[in-house]
Formats: sequence, structure tokens, C-alpha cells
Amino acid sequence: MRSIKHIIPCLMVGCVAVVALTSCDEYLDKLPDDRATVNSVEKVTKLVTSAYPTSSTILISEISSDNVTDNGKKYGTLPQVDEAYRFKTITSDNNDSPREIWNGFYRAVATANEALEAINELGNGSDLQAQRGEALLCRAFSMFQMSTVFCMAYDSLKANEYLGLPYPLQPEQSVDTHYERGTLAQLYKLINDDIEQALPLIDDAIYSIPKYHFNQKAAYAFAARFNLYYQKWDKVVEYATKALGNTPAECLRIREPYSTAAGVDDYFNMYVQSSQACNFLMLPAYSIAARVLTMGAYLRYAHNMTVLSYDTYWAISPWNPAAATSQRTLLWSAHSLYGNNNFVLEPKLEEVFEYTDKVNGIGYVHIVDPIFTGDETILCRAEAYAQLKQYDKAIADMNIWASGNLEQTYGGTTRTDFTVDNVNAFMDQLKYAAVHPLSEFERSIKKKMTPQGFTVEAGTQENLLQLILYMRRVTTIFQGLRFMDLKRYGIEYEHYVENEDALTFKPGDLRGAIQLPSDVIAAGLQGNPRDTDEQATQQGGEAQTQTPGNTETEPENIILPKIQ
Repeated sequence: MRSIKHIIPCLMVGCVAVVALTSCDEYLDKLPDDRATVNSVEKVTKLVTSAYPTSSTILISEISSDNVTDNGKKYGTLPQVDEAYRFKTITSDNNDSPREIWNGFYRAVATANEALEAINELGNGSDLQAQRGEALLCRAFSMFQMSTVFCMAYDSLKANEYLGLPYPLQPEQSVDTHYERGTLAQLYKLINDDIEQALPLIDDAIYSIPKYHFNQKAAYAFAARFNLYYQKWDKVVEYATKALGNTPAECLRIREPYSTAAGVDDYFNMYVQSSQACNFLMLPAYSIAARVLTMGAYLRYAHNMTVLSYDTYWAISPWNPAAATSQRTLLWSAHSLYGNNNFVLEPKLEEVFEYTDKVNGIGYVHIVDPIFTGDETILCRAEAYAQLKQYDKAIADMNIWASGNLEQTYGGTTRTDFTVDNVNAFMDQLKYAAVHPLSEFERSIKKKMTPQGFTVEAGTQENLLQLILYMRRVTTIFQGLRFMDLKRYGIEYEHYVENEDALTFKPGDLRGAIQLPSDVIAAGLQGNPRDTDEQATQQGGEAQTQTPGNTETEPENIILPKIQ
């Protein structure tokens, strides 16, 4: 196996290779081993702060999901977005490309490993245990996020067959280090080991701004989501309960103030405030996800009026039982939407532009993602309870979610608490959504499931899970989590393409594991397999081009009307 170069750049904390590097010699010639300077609790604490990734998986995951569709060839997009939408190997290179995700998250892993080694060299004393816990969680989180992109969904029956990812456990100085991908089962075990070791160590007292670190609520929320994907239902309940505490309703987003937001910016600023009790962990990243998904800069593939009306915010549901409209739905967020027929957004994902040259409008594009929230964590627990057939507890959590996310009355509709009976009655009368709908009458929030590595019983269990997945969809839209839910439950769906055959994503679809960066494969690491009939050409559609890298120009200011 040839050495794999350029998979992660050398860092100022020392030349840290995630897989064998051949480009570190010049750094080693110029710099001493800077890890020797990390010789105090304060320096370790600062180093761990750099172990959080500054890359995002949102764009690639959201475009791969069923939250977007094709507005037509007369609109432009970026090559990477076109390739992702068409489930092709992504060849473009920019902030949100597979290469940048790979480099960015492995860079964070390398920094976490540097911190862990420094902690060991300092004696691993009691005054460093909180930092140790944070570093372990940072490493586990980066590997977990990469697994959601580059790996299949965990399947208890196939995890020993599916490919995992290299999981570095210590800083590497040698250019001869050899890595293999291993299996998905091995990868999940290593993530789990880090999480389990870290959780008892987390101490909020060491943080000046806890919401930008793995504070206790965020740590347990991460553990809950990981175990949800790991199909460890009891663990989901245990950790979600620790994150939510004795009064989980107090961990939900208080929606009423958003209804009076003075436009998109005001809404977004409220949404990402660290003072919001619902926001457990906030992560900034270099990303153009907002520019593509919620700013209308590229309209070819988007969350448009069709998806809004029949699949997401305005879809027929227990709180909007009559028609695809905002006039009767009780969903708070459905009354705070902006855009037009081609793209509709809830302003939870907006671009934060950092100028390096204000005169020429050049700088760095950022997003801020409330990556773990109380609203999503309560749904993790509700799903786990439904999987455990503890239906009354699942219903209780669904009602807690409803208390924060649904209005009591709106447009003549009044909210009633969920019960097993009324959920069954509503879901039973819905038809399953067509994979290739020919009209709005063939669309539905109810999807045919082929669960990956677990079973779902027809009747109450399926009905509760169908509704919980819909709740997750409207709660996490524009955050990329829908793609993993589709993969986990084996939900077949289409990507419509104007004047072409629709693209179908099937249960267990190998394209659910996004292909590794080409230079990583060329250097010898095994790529993700593809079915023979999926070997498509690598040319995207009619896409606009963009210069890769973190530096972008300021976007045009688009005034968005509120959708009534």
C-alpha cells in the first residue's frame, strides 16, 4: 500500500498524520515537536478547543435527501451539488466537498489525539480529566460525523461486512504508518468506547461558554443520537434522559417569540443564541450550505413549494389534517417561512460572512449549527421507546415535543394530545407515499420502510415511528439529519430530474456511503463499492462553476418575502 498523502495537513501542534503522510518532512525540518510546549492545564484546555471540526456535513447530506427536488434546468447550481443530487461520485472540491470533510474532520481527530497525549505526558491527573473527556468526545464526534457521510447506516446484520473508517488513536509522526478501513462494526465500537469513557469525565465548570463545548447536556445528547443509529435503544433512553433532565419541556425551543421576528436575520439570530435552553451545542463551520440551501443563490435543487406543501411543513399530518396550507397547521415553524415557489426556508441556517477584504467583498463563509438540541433529543428518546414497544412513554415524549412545537390553536384548529388510538386512527387512513409520485395525491408523510438491521411491526409500532420520523424531519430540516433517517429505515425515494428519468434511492443503496475523495483512493485506501449499473459518467448537469477553497465573495443581498 502506498503512503497516503494530503489526507490531512500538518498542524502547528506537530506533524500529525491521520494516514501515512509524505509531505511532513519540510515541517519537521523547520519546527520542533510543539507537543513538548503543551505543558500545563491551561495549554491543554486551549488545545482541546481546537479539536472541534470546522467542516460541515450539512450540504452533502441535505442535498442527498428527499428534502430537495429539481426546479428545472433553467436554474443554475454548483457542480458538487449537481453530483450529490444525482448520487454520483463528487469530483468538485470546495468547502463542503468530500475532500474537505475528510481533511477537516481528521484534522480535528489529530488535534484531539495531540491533546490526549499531552494529558498523558502531564500525568493524567484529576485536574485534567474534564479535558480528557472533552478530547475523547471530540474524537468520537468527528469519526461519527464522517461515518454518516462515508459509511452505510449501521446494520446489525451487515456491520461486519460494511466498510468503516481508519480511527487513529494516537498522534502519528511516521510516514510509514499503515491504515485500513476496517468494518463498520469496528468503527462503531471505537466511537462507543470513546463516548463511554468520556461521559463520566465531562465537567461544565471548565468552560467559559459551555454551549460551544461538549457540556454535559450536549455530551449526553450526542450519546443518545449515536446509540439511536447504533440501535441500542436502552442506551438512547438512558442518555437522552440525562440530557433532558427531570423537566424535558424546559429543554425545548420556545417558539412564540419567533412568530414576531422582524425578518430572516432576526429569526436566525434568535435561533442560534447560546442562551436558548434548547441549544445544547453550537458549532461554527466553513460552509456554503446556507448559500445553497436557504439563500436562493443556486435554485436548481431546493426545498421548494411542492416539497413544502406535501412532504414537510405543510404536509397533511395530525396537526394539519385537511390541506397543504399554512392557514390551519399548528406547527409553529410553518408560520415563519420565507422565499418563493422555487425555494422555501425556515431561517435556521444563514450565512455568517467574515471579511478579509471588505472593499472587494472577499472573506470566509461560515454557518453556525445548533447541532444538538432538546427538540431533537426528545425525539431520539421517543423513537427508542417506540422501538422498545413502550408506547405510552413514546406518546408522552411526542406530546412533550408537541407542547413546544405546536400551537394550541390556529386557524380554527385546536391541538389535542396524542394517544395511541388517535395516532393509529390517523396513520392508518393515510396511503403510503409513492416513490415516483405523479400528483400531490400520491405524496404522504407515510413512507414504506425496509429497516436496516432491525424490524418494525405493522400497526402501533410502525404508526408511531412514521409520525416520529416526520417530527424529526420538520425539526432537523436544513441540518442534514434526514439523510441518515432515510438510510436507517431503508426508505425508497426519488430525485426528480427535469426531462430525464428520475433517480431512485433504494433501501440499502450503496450510494448512501458517499465516495471517498479521489486522492485518498488513489493513494491506496479502499473506496466505497458501487453496484455495476450505478457506474455513471462523472459529468454533472448544467452547473455553474465556483472557485474551490474557503475564500468566497460576499453574496448578493436577496430580500425574501414571508410566505403566508
